[in-house]
Parts: sequence; structure tokens; C-alpha cells
Amino acid sequence: MVGDHLRANLPPLSLHVPEPRFRPGDAVDFADVTIPPAGAAARPETDAAPASFPDLAYTLVRVLDEAGQAVGPWNPRLSPEMLRRMLRSMALVRAFDERMFRAQRQGKTSFYMKSTGEEAVAVAAAYALDRDDMCFPSYRQQGLLIARDYPLVEMMNQIYSNKGDKLQGKQLPIMYSSKETSFFSISGNLATQYPQAVGWAMASAARGDTRIAATWCGEGSTAEGDFHSACTFASVYRAPVILNVVNNQWAISSFSGFAGAEATTFAARALGYGIAGLRVDGNDALAVYAATAWAAERARTNAGPTLIEHFTYRAEGHSTSDDPSAYRSAGEPNAWPLGDPVKRLRDHLIALGEWDSERHAAQDLELAEMVKAAQKEAEKNGILGHGLHQPFETMFEGVFEEMPWHLKEQQAQMIAEETASGRPWAHK
Repeated sequence: MVGDHLRANLPPLSLHVPEPRFRPGDAVDFADVTIPPAGAAARPETDAAPASFPDLAYTLVRVLDEAGQAVGPWNPRLSPEMLRRMLRSMALVRAFDERMFRAQRQGKTSFYMKSTGEEAVAVAAAYALDRDDMCFPSYRQQGLLIARDYPLVEMMNQIYSNKGDKLQGKQLPIMYSSKETSFFSISGNLATQYPQAVGWAMASAARGDTRIAATWCGEGSTAEGDFHSACTFASVYRAPVILNVVNNQWAISSFSGFAGAEATTFAARALGYGIAGLRVDGNDALAVYAATAWAAERARTNAGPTLIEHFTYRAEGHSTSDDPSAYRSAGEPNAWPLGDPVKRLRDHLIALGEWDSERHAAQDLELAEMVKAAQKEAEKNGILGHGLHQPFETMFEGVFEEMPWHLKEQQAQMIAEETASGRPWAHK
């Protein structure tokens, strides 16, 4: 056939399989990562049309320069007191992570996920949002709860699945839920929180409320269908929502190229949907605050949703079940060009004359002791694997608003059988 004849000289088709630049044992060089100068990105008005600033989806919004100074139009000009509060919350997240990581290694819980290197993404955003704005997090935004003063003991009770766990042991450790702090229940299914956040924001708008929604996912989750469904609805209905993509370079053990990072930025996904897109230095707490505050004002004034890519780095393993040395170079965390978010905010305060190394060391010690005391208090309620912390019948509770008749029958049957067995610990 003519078609076969014309194709005879063509090379065979091939697939591109993404491959990370550095594997275990490789020397690391991030020289090809483009880091624009702090203060170089323009700051459009919050009611500007998304098509008028497409470049902000490809550059990096940065505020803190190499000397620790806040520069440029995105500088939120926060008071020293606010900066110290943010620094304290970020340091507390790190102290909490360290102790809970050790608790897992000691067998006190089955699972934990640290946010080391990503503390600014959640903490700075929490301070930029109103406290009653609804947050739909992924599983590495514990900083939202800590910045909103949720008790550490309650978080630990959930991690231990003990008798103080308000979720009654029904959730995997670290999958918190707190209605009082507007923190939606974490789900282990990737990106399900995205359409939920958009739907909540649409409902808030339909009611004529003033609260907005914000949601977070990792860059790997942008490959999920839920992410794209959410973007479609957010765009069509101009939902008052902030869509955060935490690009920490790695999913569980696959690098960001498998989600499309080699082709373009994650913020650029916003452009195809007609959504405002920002790409932000995720290790710069002031940049995260400024971008979130800008997006929040945009949402609250009916100017539409914003997608923010937080360009950051997962400094440690995906979770306590993960060994990053098996798939990436050990030199990556220290070579990451955007540094440590806690150190950068500390250095900024020192440059302002509002902080010093001695006060920072004292604060670290204070927070470590605070977390240790909270752990002792939580462990009075038990730890995972040391007995039954929740009565058997509670497995039927907290799932349906009104328990169906057939579950009531099963619960009654179970209680009767356990009572007859002579185990008084089995029911209330």
C-alpha cells in the first residue's frame, strides 16, 4: 500500500520513560534549576484576568533574598511579631515531627509522615487564611493544625489510635480531622480532597457566605482524575478556592517527571483551565504567605480560583515506611538550592534585628520539652498495640449520621455475644 511505502523510511515509534537525574551514589548538581532573583516577579492586581500574567506560572515568586532581606512587590510587610509567630509554629512542627518519628520507630504507632523542609507551605498559608476558612489538606499539612493551635495531645491521640482518639481508631495515623479548626478529614486516597474543596467553596458561594476553601495535594496527585475534575468545576463556576500543589520533587518513590514535570511546570496547568496560576518558592515563608493572601483576596472578591505550585523539596522519606536512599542520591537534601524554610525565616528575623541565635536555640529547647510533655500526656491514653482502646461497638459509630437498622441489629448482637463471653472490657 502507498501508506506502507511512505512509512518505510520512518524510524520506529518509541516511548519516553522519565528518569531522575540522580540515583543512589550519584553526585548532585542542581545547577540546571532556574532560581530567579528574589523580588523579580511582578504582582498583578487581585482582580486581573489570568491570561494577563501567564509568566507567573513559569517563574518563581520569591521575597527573601540571599541576605535574608524581604524585597520586591510580593513582600507582605509582616510585623516582627507575626514573623516570630510563624517561625515558632514552623519550629514546633519540626519538633513534633521528630518526636512522632521516634515514637513510630519505638513501636508506639504504626505509621508517621514528616514534613521536614515543607513547613512553610502549610504554616505560612494558615496565617494568611482566615481561621475559619475551610482547609482540605493532604497528609503533610500538619502545620495547618499547629498554626491554628490545635492541641498536640489530640494529634498524638489520633496517631496512637488510643482511647483519647476522637476518630475512635478508624483512621490511619496522621489522618486528622478537626471541625473546630476547619480542617477536613484527611483521606489516604490521592486528590479526593480537591473536588471536595471545590464543592465546599461552591456551596459557600451559593449560601452567600464569606468563607473560602483551600486544598493541597502533592505534584504526583495532579495526575489523578480528581485533580482535573476539580479544576474544571473551579474554572467554570469561579469557585472561591485556592488549589495548592506541593511540588516536593518526589512522590512515594517516583520523581516528579512521572506527573509531567519534564514538560512544563505544575502551575502551568492552571492556564489551560483559565485559572490564575502562581509558581512560588515553597521554602520562602513570606512568599507562601504573600501568594496565599493574594489568592484569598481574589477568591473572597469573586475574582475566581487560584492554583499555586509550591516549589519545595521533601528532605526525608515519604513516610516511615519509605527508604529514600533506595531511589535517590543521599546528597540531594543538602544540595537543594532553596535551602531550609525554618533557617531562612530565622535568618530574616535576625537580619531585621528582631531575633538572634541564642533565642532561637532556647525556643527549640522549649518546644522540644513542650512536645515531650504532650507525648507523656497522650500516652496515658495508651499506644497502638497495647490492648483494645475503643469498645468493639464503636466500630459502628461515627460513620452514618443515623445508623441503619441492620447495623443496629449487628451492634446489638455483638454486644450480647461479648457480654455472654464474660469480657466486660468489650463494651461500654
